[in-house]
Formats: sequence, C-alpha cells, structure tokens
Amino acid sequence: MKKNLETLCVQAGWTPKKGEPRVLPIYQSTTFKYETSEQMARLFDLEDEGYFYTRLANPTNDAVAAKINALEGGVGCVLTSSGQAANFYAIFNICQAGDHFITSNTIYGGTFNLFGVTMKKLGIECTFVDPEWDDERIEAAFQENTKCFFGETISNPGGNVFDIERFAKLAHKHGVPLIVDNTFATPINCRPFEWGCDIVTHSTTKYMDGHATQVGGAVIDSGNFDWDAYSNKYPGLCAPDDSYHGLTYTKAFGKKAYITKLVTQLMRDLGSIPAPQNSFLLNLGLETLHLRMPRHCENAQIVAEWLEKNPLVSWVNYCGLKSSKSYELAQKYLPNGSCGVIAFGIKGSREEAIRFMDNLDFISIVTHVADARTCVLHPASHTHRQLSDEQLREAGVAPDLIRLSVGIENVNDIIADLEQAMSKM
Repeated sequence: MKKNLETLCVQAGWTPKKGEPRVLPIYQSTTFKYETSEQMARLFDLEDEGYFYTRLANPTNDAVAAKINALEGGVGCVLTSSGQAANFYAIFNICQAGDHFITSNTIYGGTFNLFGVTMKKLGIECTFVDPEWDDERIEAAFQENTKCFFGETISNPGGNVFDIERFAKLAHKHGVPLIVDNTFATPINCRPFEWGCDIVTHSTTKYMDGHATQVGGAVIDSGNFDWDAYSNKYPGLCAPDDSYHGLTYTKAFGKKAYITKLVTQLMRDLGSIPAPQNSFLLNLGLETLHLRMPRHCENAQIVAEWLEKNPLVSWVNYCGLKSSKSYELAQKYLPNGSCGVIAFGIKGSREEAIRFMDNLDFISIVTHVADARTCVLHPASHTHRQLSDEQLREAGVAPDLIRLSVGIENVNDIIADLEQAMSKM
C-alpha cells in the first residue's frame, strides 16, 4: 500500500511485530550477539544482513534512516553524526585524491569551507560556480576528473532556489551525478529525486529534528545513477574492493551500490555515526514534520511581507515574495511552501544590524536555524566569519545580511518583537 508523506512521517521505518514496543526503542548497545563464528564471518564478508557493531549499523539508527529514505523516495539512506559529515561522505564516497567536483557558490559557509579548504588538503579540488551563470559558462567548469555537482535546494543563508532540473541535466550530460542538500525544503516541500537529482543530503539537526535536541545528518541515494556506464570514472564502485576480498559494489548490490559502499567503507573507517539516543530524538521530530513545515512557511510569508513594507528594511529575500529573483523557481519546485528562513538587511551599517539583533526579546541569537523557535543570526559575523570579503560576495552573503529563522510561535508576537527591536535603533 502506497502511503502519503504525512503517514510516512508517523509510521515509516519502525513496524513492530506481536509483543514488540509500539514506539521505536533505543538500542543503546555497541555490539550484538551471534551463536556461531560463521554467522558473524558472513556479516563481515557482506554475505548476510544483520547487526554486529553500531559503528556500521544499529537498529534504532536504521529505522530512522528507513523513514527518511521513504520520505525522499530513495533506495537507501545512511544517518551521520552531523550535516557536515553527510555532505563530506556524499562527496568522498565517489571522490579521491586527484579528483574534482563542482558546487554552487551560494552554499552554507561551513560547507563552503569544507569543500574549498579542507577537502583540498585531501587532494580533492572544487570549483565554485554561480547558479545564475549561463549553461556555457557553467559547463566550462567540468573537467576530465570531475565526479559530481553539488547544490542546495534553498541556499543557506541567502534563500535562493536551486534549479534542480537544469543542473541535473548538465551533470548527466557530463556523466556525473547531482547531489542536492535538501535541508531547508525537507521532503515535505520538495523531493529532489523527482527532478532528476541523484543523491540527497540533509542536516537532520534542522527542520527534521525541529526542536534543537540533536545534531545529525543523512545521505539518501535515488539508485538512479548508472555508475557502470562510467566505470572508469568510478572505480571505487565499479572495480573490486581489496578490503572485501575483491567484491565489486555495483555487481553485488546493484542500485544500492553507492549507499552500501558508504556504510561498509566510509563508516567502517571514519565512523561518523549518530548515537541511537540522537536517532530516537530525531524520530520524534520527524513524526510532526508534516505539521510544522506548513506553519513555518505560513509565518515566514507573513513576516517577509511585513519586512518588505518596513521603511527601516533595505531589502528582503524570501522566495515566497514576488519580488524575489527565486520566485518563479519556487513556484516550480516549492509550490506548497519553501521554509521559514528569511534573508534581509537593515538600513545602515553592519553595526546597525548587530544593534537590531541585540534589542530582540524572545527571538534568540543562536548558531542554529530551522527549529520551532524563532532565531536570528548575522552570517558575516558568525557562520561565515571564516570567509574573506571576496568569498562572502561569492557566496551571496552581504555584510548587512540578517538570517531570520521564523518559528511556529504566534506570528503577531514575532512581528511585535521585530518591531520593538527596530524602534530602539
């Protein structure tokens, strides 16, 4: 029976049998018992499925991964210890020293630094492109050793919408997969696989959790990219793996090759797993995701319209506004709403923006975004602080940009707090 997203949020992942707990239990155990040595040997050789060490698999983690996989419509999902780990694993699973990939330059500052600085130290080069460039200019960024293209459904913090279908076609034209970070939209408002995307990542710390109680990430594979068609480009998936007695992932696991390799090789060696307790908390958030996202979007739309009319505000970017350059793309990919994050600027200097935030009452200044509580951040001073002025401009982060994450409180109270903070400037 095919289920709708609302039902999947509540029911997917954990299906208890007779006498089992109705609520997903926390399997807080590092290891699992077997009756014979042969049983465990078959697990280590990937000949059987099962649990033997939580670094590779855990029933609580797997149940929540199965729910997210169902929501995105993939063939497999792996949970990670953070959204940063998810993005790193998604790239590193198909890239090695000497390889190259392309990414939108409007991505989150932490990811920008990961791709442009840290991965460079591993010998993996990255080219940043402006999603608004024409096809010819973007195609010029592809190289012989390019392995993938990366973007965010809704950019953090700028709030621009990524043209998934366009970039999927460009990536596939050059024989590489498109990876999309779907954190802000969530599968409630956008399912990138339906537009040609191949791999989706999430920071589950954000809307999926929704309550700022755990840090986590997820990588989901559509199973649609034909790795064997480009076997010379992806030997990690299409050639024998010596660490598993010459097993070839695409031959042994078919459409699940990418996600299986991520678990059995990267998790085995790097171990960025979530704690089962964190996955339990994440699951509680997922159960109400379909209820919270419409409220976030409804509140954000009202606040964005109020900001746009405010004489103290110099500019507003929210893709639900007709004035937004992303409005048409939002109508295509996000017809039911986008997210609760608004980017705007206060008239005056960077100091004016900081003074405004310091005057807020219940709207909190936090290094976080996308949970039930309204919060605010000045990216140039905080999340993107490590970037130069030139890199800030490349990432679409103006010095006066304020990132407002609109929560699910009463919208009149949110506006009243913004109004009183502005009145003190």
